[in-house]
Amino acid sequence: MADPKYAPGQTRDGKAICGARKRNDDPCGAPPIKGGTRCGKHGGRSPQVMRKAEKNLAEQDLAKQVRTLGIQDKYPDVDPGQALLREIQITHAHVEWLRGKVEELTPRELVWGETQHKAGIGKEGPIDEMTSEAKPSVWYELYERERERLVKFSAIALKAGIEERRVRLAEQQGELVAGVLKRILDGLNLTPEQWELTQTIVPTELRALEGNMP
Repeated sequence: MADPKYAPGQTRDGKAICGARKRNDDPCGAPPIKGGTRCGKHGGRSPQVMRKAEKNLAEQDLAKQVRTLGIQDKYPDVDPGQALLREIQITHAHVEWLRGKVEELTPRELVWGETQHKAGIGKEGPIDEMTSEAKPSVWYELYERERERLVKFSAIALKAGIEERRVRLAEQQGELVAGVLKRILDGLNLTPEQWELTQTIVPTELRALEGNMP
């Protein structure tokens, strides 16, 4: 059995130390390489150990970013990598659904929209006034915002060493969700007012779905 006195992962005065056995039988007090448990003189520079250290650093960075983005709170029972893949899946579904809405816009609707609508009774009778200006469609703005989120999450996943195959699979699953959602809403023949409500209802329900996925 290895002597725990020289076990890796030791600390001294609150700082990590190598801990390997020196010639005088004292534990090595040198700091380990970043992401590792041993210093360069005691095996920390071997190719295998350095690869492991790089992987550890990537996992630590991933966990930090997932916590900072609030993703881990949604999936407390899974590891950071799986939590990020779930977020990618749902965000991709949202992007694909919004892409469909943007493609339905006319060129004018894409860059010109209603900014104010007054309705009621004025001094001279009923009022129904609409003010429009050159402004990107709300659908387009939502699409761009979600697309930026998807690109960011995918980049974090790939940088952390999550296989590209798993990232693409999560995106494909999200695309399936978006397709089903679009067919359901199209089949309901919604009024313009009801379609406007989907701008808030659909994102809310997709986010709620995140916390219930296996």
